[in-house]
Amino acid sequence: MKLHKKYEHLTFTFLMALGMSCIISFFAMLINAGIHSFYIQRWLSSWGIAFLIAFPTAYFLPRYIRKIMSVITFVEESR
Repeated sequence: MKLHKKYEHLTFTFLMALGMSCIISFFAMLINAGIHSFYIQRWLSSWGIAFLIAFPTAYFLPRYIRKIMSVITFVEESR
């Protein structure tokens, strides 16, 4: 099954947020709870919450960052 090209940005954002929230929540749980009291069920729950925050953030935040970058950067004129 292939997706239409118009869904590329949305799919990329979804997969990136899914992967990043998985990795970050895993290591945050591991660091905070320790290896001995690490529970997979608790991690999956925190990963779900992290993804619900990560996906809209990854979708909307780049627009605002690009605006900020256009304000704080410049192109040097050639002589």
